[in-house]
Amino acid sequence: MTSEEMNRLLDRLVRETEECEWLEFKRNLSEERKIGETISAVSNAAFLQEQDYGYIVWGVDDIDHSVVGTDFRPRRQKVGNQEFEGWLASQLSPRVHFEIWEPVYQGQRLAVFIVCPAPGTPVRFQGGAWIRVGSSNRPLRDYPEKERLLWLKGSTAPFEKSFAKRDVSGADALALLDYRKYYELAQQQLPSDHETILGRLAREKLLADTGRGRYEITNLGALSMAHRLSDFDAVGRKAIRVVRYAGQDRATPAEQNSFDIGYATGFEELISSVHRLLPGYESVGIALRQSAGYPPLAVRELVANALIHQDLTVTGASPSVEIFPDRVEFTNPGKPLIKTERFIDEPPRSRNETLASLLRRLRICEEMGTGIDKVIREIERNHLPPPDFQETDSSTRAILYARQSWADMDAATRIRGCYQHACLQYVSEARVLTNASLRQRFAVEARNAATVSRIIRDTVNQGLIKPKSPQQGFRGTAGYIPFWG
Repeated sequence: MTSEEMNRLLDRLVRETEECEWLEFKRNLSEERKIGETISAVSNAAFLQEQDYGYIVWGVDDIDHSVVGTDFRPRRQKVGNQEFEGWLASQLSPRVHFEIWEPVYQGQRLAVFIVCPAPGTPVRFQGGAWIRVGSSNRPLRDYPEKERLLWLKGSTAPFEKSFAKRDVSGADALALLDYRKYYELAQQQLPSDHETILGRLAREKLLADTGRGRYEITNLGALSMAHRLSDFDAVGRKAIRVVRYAGQDRATPAEQNSFDIGYATGFEELISSVHRLLPGYESVGIALRQSAGYPPLAVRELVANALIHQDLTVTGASPSVEIFPDRVEFTNPGKPLIKTERFIDEPPRSRNETLASLLRRLRICEEMGTGIDKVIREIERNHLPPPDFQETDSSTRAILYARQSWADMDAATRIRGCYQHACLQYVSEARVLTNASLRQRFAVEARNAATVSRIIRDTVNQGLIKPKSPQQGFRGTAGYIPFWG
């Protein structure tokens, strides 16, 4: 921070009409324990009040905010043989970041601690958490409502808005994020000056400008535009895995890759890698031939869905694409927010709407609510088995299957395809499922119409579709709609 930036910051702080919970003025307090408790209190208060930072300023009167100067020199102070700053950091849990400055302001020497907000859990000093109540420090345990609110805000704060890396220079921020790729995807001309670029990235919420010449990279920025996800502790384990297996189970992995790159930055590389590993893949120049019958648009959309709809708060888990000889499984951490049988018609609910919105603007994924429809439509156009959407104990899985004839499909697959076809007919053009439309969807000859009628009847009996008219019976021309229609 330059002296000019520090002066602007102090101008703002001394103009505060009174001490608030994220701002403390002192004259000459130098007791190490009290300072540690104040850091804990100010950090927790800054988080509760959604402040970018908390501040402790020595050399300003706490009554009238006059600048009086201080004899406190934190950079010269030691605790035993240890530097004061290092000792303080070692006593904080979690180790919230803080900076110590000793500026000259209005002709007086001050000491300033700039403290980052708590990272969603209470900051403790020597095992005890503190909070500001008015202008005083109090044990957090004595204020259970504030403690509950602090934990609640931490658990509900959007993951994308939290910071992946704090207090970096503009040059370092641009070195960590692939800003050139951002402008390429946004189809905009790259500005010639870094200040304009940083301003644009801040407006996109990829980073935050602290107002003092330093920047903080958000989880959104790291997830979407990082050169390397592993440069950021918060998202380093979120890299998507692509695995090809030699057999029908997971016992024999033949090839696997982990994409240690931002989701937007590396998306096209990721998609190309998936297609290269699909059975029967062929590439002619830059053209992509359909691999084993898997439509490229369906593959692309399901990869994007796995990224967008994952539960980012789940630790130790990441999205994956697993390729078997007869199927491709797309899995993301987190249970679905809507029932799997309603994926086609229900408006999508995303845990990560900020990420989803950014990827839509960068043309990585489809507009809201059209993705699964397009997957099903591509599958039907190519007469492939219906995809299977599954909910497991802790994840969501979509499965595409390689080509099968109608004769080779089991009853469960046929019924699932019948239901999905009814849904697609209903939501796309308000049409109904008929024996003829289902035969066309599965490329079944007219002489097998009776077999198709049995599947329609079985799907009705399972409560997945219903006659459009209760009086129509099971005639060949009868129409059917989804159970929710």
